Amino acid sequence: MSAPSPMDAAENQPPAHEQWKITLGELDEKMGVKIVEESVQRVVATMPVEGNRQSFGLLHGGASLAVGEAVGSWAAVIHASTLGKTAVGVDVSATHHRSAREGQVTITATPIHLGGTLTTHEVLITNEAGQRLCTLRITNLLMRRHKKPAAEA
Repeated sequence: MSAPSPMDAAENQPPAHEQWKITLGELDEKMGVKIVEESVQRVVATMPVEGNRQSFGLLHGGASLAVGEAVGSWAAVIHASTLGKTAVGVDVSATHHRSAREGQVTITATPIHLGGTLTTHEVLITNEAGQRLCTLRITNLLMRRHKKPAAEA
């Protein structure tokens, strides 16, 4: 048996898929989220503290969870898109280390595991001084994309 030619190897490769580009949702826009970087290996966004504070003047823990889950999910969908799939969240957990009263926070998602069925990302939220405010871990299930019915397309 002879070794496969480069042409044979190319025929056995899965089709290339276009990498998904982040689009903000309504909540992301209301929270003032801005995308800084997007790739399979790293998604970075920023968000102002102002407008996302709770009644005691601190960055709301729910705002941290919402933006952290969004950024971690975007990272998972970017990876999934390269496989011709999409991602849905199945678990998120967070630890709040400190808070912020003003300025801007940076949210960075990096992969812990990039599989064909599951992804897990660590999401760090830091203040302008680089101090860790919150650490999240999010796991997403990768699924095949469902085609939209013709009426929705």
